[in-house]
Amino acid sequence: MPRIKKIAENGRDKIVFLGTGGARFTMITQLRATAGIWMNIQDTRIYLDPGPGALVWARRRGIALEKLDGIILSHKHLDHSGDINVIIESMTHGGKRKQGIVFAPEDALSTDPVILKYLREYPEDIVVLKENTKYILKNVEFSTGKKMYHDIERKIENYGFKFHLPGKTISFITDTKFDEEIIASYKGDIIILNVLLAENKPHIFHLSLADVYNITKIIHPKKIILTHFGTTLAVQNPREFTRKLSDDTGIEVIAAYDGMELYIDQ
Repeated sequence: MPRIKKIAENGRDKIVFLGTGGARFTMITQLRATAGIWMNIQDTRIYLDPGPGALVWARRRGIALEKLDGIILSHKHLDHSGDINVIIESMTHGGKRKQGIVFAPEDALSTDPVILKYLREYPEDIVVLKENTKYILKNVEFSTGKKMYHDIERKIENYGFKFHLPGKTISFITDTKFDEEIIASYKGDIIILNVLLAENKPHIFHLSLADVYNITKIIHPKKIILTHFGTTLAVQNPREFTRKLSDDTGIEVIAAYDGMELYIDQ
């Protein structure tokens, strides 16, 4: 087995893509890891969407989960939430130390919940996410925009996030069908996009590569990182597309890979 690069905590704000796969077939085949995203920004350690494999990949890359300040869950689908309970266990030392805040949609706690009831006493707090609302996690202010359009009846509660750093906003646009009003509510300098599809499929409520062009026209960010790839993109790797999009728009576009580290000051 190849040696796994350890994540260095060197004091610089960074985002680490522990997994860049998304949806059920990439998840069950692990063509790409579905371990979610770890961040250390403003001396605040955050785990976003700890899907299946989060515990294993975080440990293999040397991330100290017992130092987490919080966990943020965009929505309860398995590829985003599969390891949330064990990450709560890790953050709180198996419930022996009350630590960290968990942010999650209401339906992840009530309707067909994904966070186990006995674990809910372990963190310092569990905060229910709402549309267009600001939150504080240790040294970081973040906010939601409009609720994502992730199922035909819009029953699944799914939110993206904007992290408001000094002089810079980092936005995460999670699983959604393209909608101008939703996209416009997540304007930022750096945009991290969950792009599942190579081509648009109207019956699948996810973004495609074709949608990225329209998103650049609405948001005009300085940098875009694509992640959360479905099976086709997980195999093909969309780097040729990102090079063309960068040339066409003048915006730096990057296709993330498992283990990629993004330094915020670059």
